[in-house]
Amino acid sequence: MRPIQRIRYALTVTALLVAGSLSGCSDNAGAAGPCTAAPNGTPVTAAPAAGSAAPTSRDLATNPEIASGYRSEMTAVRTSGYAVSTANSHATRAACEVLRAGGTAADALITAQTVLGLTEPQASGLGGGAFLLYYDAEHETLDAYDGRETAPAAATENYLRWISDTDRTEPKPDTRASGRSIGVPGVVRMLELAHTEHGHIPWRELFDPAVAMADQGFEISPRLAGQIADSAAELARDPAAAEYFLNPDGSPKAAGTVLTNPALSKTLTTVATEGAEGFYTGPIAEDIVAAAAARAGGRTPGLLEAADLDSYRAVKRTPLCTDYRAHEICGMPGPSSGGITVAATLGILENFDLPALPPQKVDRNGGVPQAEAVHLIAEAERLAYADRDKFVADPDYVPLPGNSPETLVNPEYLDKRAELIDPRRSMGTAQPGDFGAAPVGIGPQQPEHGTSHISVVDSYGNAAAMTTTVESAFGSFHMVDGFLLNNQLTDFATDPLGADGKPVANRIEPGKRPRSSMSPTLVFEQGNDSERGALTHVVGSPGGSVIIQFVVKTLVGMLDWGLDPQQAVSAPAVGAANTPVTNVGGEHPAIDARDDGVHDPLVIRLRERGHQISVAPQTSGLSVLGRDGDNSWIGGADPRREGEVLGDTR
Repeated sequence: MRPIQRIRYALTVTALLVAGSLSGCSDNAGAAGPCTAAPNGTPVTAAPAAGSAAPTSRDLATNPEIASGYRSEMTAVRTSGYAVSTANSHATRAACEVLRAGGTAADALITAQTVLGLTEPQASGLGGGAFLLYYDAEHETLDAYDGRETAPAAATENYLRWISDTDRTEPKPDTRASGRSIGVPGVVRMLELAHTEHGHIPWRELFDPAVAMADQGFEISPRLAGQIADSAAELARDPAAAEYFLNPDGSPKAAGTVLTNPALSKTLTTVATEGAEGFYTGPIAEDIVAAAAARAGGRTPGLLEAADLDSYRAVKRTPLCTDYRAHEICGMPGPSSGGITVAATLGILENFDLPALPPQKVDRNGGVPQAEAVHLIAEAERLAYADRDKFVADPDYVPLPGNSPETLVNPEYLDKRAELIDPRRSMGTAQPGDFGAAPVGIGPQQPEHGTSHISVVDSYGNAAAMTTTVESAFGSFHMVDGFLLNNQLTDFATDPLGADGKPVANRIEPGKRPRSSMSPTLVFEQGNDSERGALTHVVGSPGGSVIIQFVVKTLVGMLDWGLDPQQAVSAPAVGAANTPVTNVGGEHPAIDARDDGVHDPLVIRLRERGHQISVAPQTSGLSVLGRDGDNSWIGGADPRREGEVLGDTR
């Protein structure tokens, strides 16, 4: 980064913070190309749609966080050279200023993540993990970065199941809120690795916006306020969390309350100065270990040790890329199941003429999908989830069939899976594929929870899709040095054995990474044997195990039906895991969720095909960018959260 650019970046950040809200993305922001929300841009103020669920709705067990309404009539943002979409306007604006100052997508990720950890602590932060796909345009390389948390070395197969072999009761107050749920955080090491390989702006400077916000304060957003209220009883068990999120009388802090976080400011400054080593060793690491072992509120302590943090390493893996119609879809390999399950679903759907089944009454909200299309998508997902549930886990511990992810996404195999779909009747629950005598069993599937997502393209043509998480809302509720620790280990199977007595692939083991559904995705034009085609889309979402469904419906909307990114994001959230229940998001204004959807035409037609329908509000947080010309982009942010798209808008 040239000196004049560094000066401009520093001055810009200072000006934004003096303004008090990082709102410097305006038409007069400078000659470098302003970060601006054009008149057709994304609305920032979230307002529940008429008839939508109350902010504390948790009707669907898989929902990672509360539902917070639907922003109707959102329109896409068009940019000339760079763009960023995150789940929070503060993070989007800070990251956009990094891009404006000549930073890369890797640089922007660091600023976005550190601000999100402050303004959206229920979803992500330094105490969690992440998966990242990164495209380097100059070298035409695509890398997958695994920053997933790991189990401590002392974890036994019953670590989550009971307190000890002599005290076979569940960890207190429950597994999630005990110290047993806390894995070694991975996001800091992962971001440092990505920055070393792809960053331009010095690491230490990228922390400035979050440090200044932590010192000067920010207003609690309506969504964060709703989540604090929903989680107040759990937050009260941890003294640090209670002091930060609750009033002295124990009531939740309300929207508009200004929060400062000097402890996080100190932590961020340490990491900015010392790098990841300042997080994984020394006082911060010692504080993490002490917090995991704390017994406050009668909690069962975890067995995390300093050596677990010191030995943690982010891993570079080979992305999983498969063809879908005229595109190449690239996603995360294991231990995320997202890439495999999205690819398998699309591979099955390629056997059907989905382009002939476009949504009806297409408008800014994406229109209404046809029942025939939803049926095919849900059935394909059931088949893909069946394989995911049985076979996918940390590949360093449990090999996939054929010792390769290619086995589960092989076109010939998926063609045979597609033959199991009856166009007139739902299968309810699918069976996994038969690969001979499988060494693993299958048991109940653990629910996954809170996450956030960042999509970025920079002026050099690089792109990043990063999904980041502390697992459940507010993670394990253990707060240390200004940030929350994850409860990621609850993504492991609690019972190490399946119903057939065989070890479950996703059982907990020392040093192992729990299976995830995070699905950061990059889409390219189909190239030839020697060259990859042009990058066309950057996609991802939070949403626990439902992330896969959110990403699939968005890809189908754009690639099969020609919706722009905002329409595809805004469209009804539909899909299914491997259960008889099919989700039709009742928060969408085109879905009549009254009386359990009995009046809604789409719901009626799906129930006629044997689907059990849930019209509970869905809580996706999609951030999507799509190419709109040689050097221009069009972006969409999810109307179900508080996200925003910014760039050098046209």
